[in-house]
Amino acid sequence: MSKTLINTFAPKLIAWHGVSGRSGLPWQGNRDPYAVWVSEIMLQQTQVATVLERYPRFMKHFPTVKKLAAADIDEVLAEWAGLGYYSRARNLHSCAQQVMAEFGGKFPSDPVLLEQLKGIGRSTAGAIAAFAFHERAPILDANVKRILARLFAVDGAIQDKLVNDRLWKLSADLLPLKPADMPVYTQALMDFGATWCTSRKPVCLGSEKKCPFAKDCQANLSDQVLLLPQKAKKTKSPEFDCNMLLIRSGNSVLLQKRPSKAIWGGLWSLPESPWMAKVQSAKDANLSPQDLLKAALPQESIATIAKACKSFVKLDEIKHVFTHRRLWMHIWQASCSKELPFANPDLKWVLLSQLGRYGLPQPIKVLLQELSLVRGGDLKN
Repeated sequence: MSKTLINTFAPKLIAWHGVSGRSGLPWQGNRDPYAVWVSEIMLQQTQVATVLERYPRFMKHFPTVKKLAAADIDEVLAEWAGLGYYSRARNLHSCAQQVMAEFGGKFPSDPVLLEQLKGIGRSTAGAIAAFAFHERAPILDANVKRILARLFAVDGAIQDKLVNDRLWKLSADLLPLKPADMPVYTQALMDFGATWCTSRKPVCLGSEKKCPFAKDCQANLSDQVLLLPQKAKKTKSPEFDCNMLLIRSGNSVLLQKRPSKAIWGGLWSLPESPWMAKVQSAKDANLSPQDLLKAALPQESIATIAKACKSFVKLDEIKHVFTHRRLWMHIWQASCSKELPFANPDLKWVLLSQLGRYGLPQPIKVLLQELSLVRGGDLKN
């Protein structure tokens, strides 16, 4: 690695940010580690445009780590609904409680200690330490991996441990010498990857903009920009079927809390049958109510519903695309004569007008709106 590049990378990047970096984002310039942490977790797997809308709302609802730690998990999941990857919300809640219990409500400045907190990986720990405490801590998110892999022509799939270790070493070697420069440098690194050194249309290919590293970038000099970083080959996403029960009683709907480690973990959704591989599942439009209830509800609750629901009507199928799988949801609707009680706390009758207080999966929200059972405003808490 060029010693000149080691010495000039950070100053050049900081200078670039002063002219071309992003500004005015609600989380920028904030040294409150709690606010930094929330923004970093939210930005991990959500588009910036969505976070711009949801971050201020989340911070208004939970302005401090103490407030978040004291909140009920359902309240947190309801505020997170629609952002996806719900394990992030559960980890936020657990981490807030951990910070209160182990650190007296104050985030540690040491990235090693930060990394021991629930849901905080090495890169996120580095970002919090850099932004909030001016620590010389490296980061290595997807954008930074792309920058470094191109700049130094790093071969091999970025998922490989040896490649990942080399990228971490490069990220650490390029840090600015002055701790005071860490916030702007870290932000510049994120911005450069998100807006200039992008995956498909980097500015060095067909843009009038001049990359400050054009003469240093090994990928650019060897015409490999779009070939780096190398990624493992993707396999075809598996497809699944499941039956979902839309059971109503008057102005209420029956919801079931999903297991915490499942997809949509901890959210409230419609009762559903186990997922089956699409090639194996039987599309039977004549399933009996008993068959549907047996597949979707806890054993002790089947008799309760069966007494009040005599028939189910098959509605349209809904396709939902996850990152690594596709799900076909077959919706069956029924009406109950009354809200029969359940001993199981994971089953609950909820007024349609009160659904905004519960974290619901996005496709279930869309379904209820398309059936004109609720208005969009009713789903906002």
